[in-house]
Amino acid sequence: MSEVKNRIAVLRAEHKISQQALADAISVSRKTISTIETGRFTPSVTIALKLAIFFNVTVEEIFSLN
Repeated sequence: MSEVKNRIAVLRAEHKISQQALADAISVSRKTISTIETGRFTPSVTIALKLAIFFNVTVEEIFSLN
């Protein structure tokens, strides 16, 4: 089974933004950001698109299959 990997923590560090600030910006909880970053939760397409728009990158630049 494939595992979804992501670069959210890296992008947050590059943009100097906290989990809470990112969560507030895309209207989710900080816990949602945390669980996505650690791979315990795969986000919906809507959340993935909001993250891509926020970071000004493509969804594929954030998420990949392992």
